[in-house]
Formats: sequence, C-alpha cells, structure tokens
Amino acid sequence: MELQPLRMFVDVVRHGGFSRAAAVVHASQSTLSKAVKQLEDEFGQALLERLPRGIKLTAAGEVMHRRATTLLAQADDLRAELDELRNVKRGVLRLGVPFVGSDVLFAKPLAEFRRRYPGIEVQLTEHGSKKLEELVLAGELEVAASLLPVPEVFAWKELRREPIDLLVAADHLFAEAKSVHFKDVAEEPVILYAPGFALNPIILDACRRNHFTPKVIAQTSQVGFVMALVAAKLGVAFLPRMIASQMPNPATRCIRIGGPSIQWHMALIWRRDGFLPPAAKAWLDVVDGKT
Repeated sequence: MELQPLRMFVDVVRHGGFSRAAAVVHASQSTLSKAVKQLEDEFGQALLERLPRGIKLTAAGEVMHRRATTLLAQADDLRAELDELRNVKRGVLRLGVPFVGSDVLFAKPLAEFRRRYPGIEVQLTEHGSKKLEELVLAGELEVAASLLPVPEVFAWKELRREPIDLLVAADHLFAEAKSVHFKDVAEEPVILYAPGFALNPIILDACRRNHFTPKVIAQTSQVGFVMALVAAKLGVAFLPRMIASQMPNPATRCIRIGGPSIQWHMALIWRRDGFLPPAAKAWLDVVDGKT
C-alpha cells in the first residue's frame, strides 16, 4: 500500500470534499478522486459517499481514516527522525579507546564533539588495541583507537606518532644518561602491559631484533601503576614519550632509546567496507579539526 493515496484520502476527508481539498493541496479533483478510487479497489470497499454538498465516510472509510491518520503521522515521525540522524542531531557514537593515552588523545576532542553535537550519546569502551579491533569487526563499535599497523580490513586515520622511551627509577644506573641502546635493557627486569595491549608486541619484537628475551617481572593495564612500580625500583618499563611527559613522577626518569628507536603509532580505525554512521563521520571530522 502506497502512502500518497492515503494522504490524499485524508486530505479529502479533512477538507470535507474533493473540490475544497483540491484548492488547498494544489492537486486536481481528478487526481484526488483517482487516489480514493485506488484505495477502494485495493480493499474492495467503498470509503466515501459522494453527497450533493460534500462527502460522508462509510463504516470502512471511518476505519481507513483512523488507521491512515496514524500511519501518516508515524511516517512523518520516521522521516523526521532519519533527517535528524543525517544531520547529526541525534544518535549514538560507539567509540573504543585504549587504556594507554586516552586522556591525552581524546579528552579535548570529546569535549568539542559534545559541544557541537549535544544530542549524540557517546558510549565509550576501554580495552587494549587487539580487543578493540575485534569489537570493530564484530560491529559492536563504529570507531576505535589502535596501534598501527592494523590488518587491511580496517581503514584508518593517524592520530599520533611518538617515540617510546625507557622509564627508570630516579637513582637507576641509566638515570643520568641522555640515551641508551635497546640492548642495554637485556639484563634489566621489565614491567610490561597486560595481555592484549598492542604495546607489548612492539616491545617484544624490538627485544627479539636485539637478540634477547626480556626478563618480564610484572604486567598491568594501569599506566599509573607501571610508573609506581618503576619508582619503587621493581624494574624498568617502556612508555610513549607524550604520556610520560603528561604524567611526570619525580621518582622516575624518562630516557630516550638511541638505537634502534621504537614508535607508538596510534590511529582511529573502522571497517573499510562497513557502513559508517553520521555520528562516527562527525567524530572523525572533529578529530581532524574540521568544522
């Protein structure tokens, strides 16, 4: 059943006849009459009695008018709601953020996003990069942050590239050094991140390339705890320079790795061939600095 004949039928009833409706809705009487006839033929019942001075609803016409009014109102509501989504006035942004670096990377952009799009609900999910990638592929998140490289199934937008430095206690042997070589860490106890963190493979791969296996003494998902453990002289750790500078601890020192250096390369990812909702596109524009 088409909506246009229903709308014309309701217009005829509202204005009390074909001629008066034609004058108001700017359609010919013939067009309105054909629309009503189409409905009568489709449902096999007369809907209107044509009277000398107007029209009268039949019993079937009363049912049709009541139902048609409801259907047309719902159709208008649907159109308005979809328009709001298209114009990013409402909706949901399901965003995945990492445990490491979210405060530095996303606090200000999220505040700006909220300012521009107050009707959008933001649902944040925190995980390590690999888990966030799984959630994006499963359709549970539209956009997430992950360390590069990522599989070809993802499209991505670079957020930040930072060197990864060595974090040591303030009185450690390396504390006064301007830089250290990666192989200098071979005999040090190392604090890694929790399983699933994409930083771990970067660190472990660098160790392999320098021909040693790190002596992992602890693993945690909390950057603050990593820094506290280093300050307590439990071991050394690796931390992106940007994050270390944002969370200074007087009991630790951040030492550059002179060779070979390793990088923390963060990006926003989404499914390359997936549908990206308007709210997610708006988020990418905010991160890009677009108005």
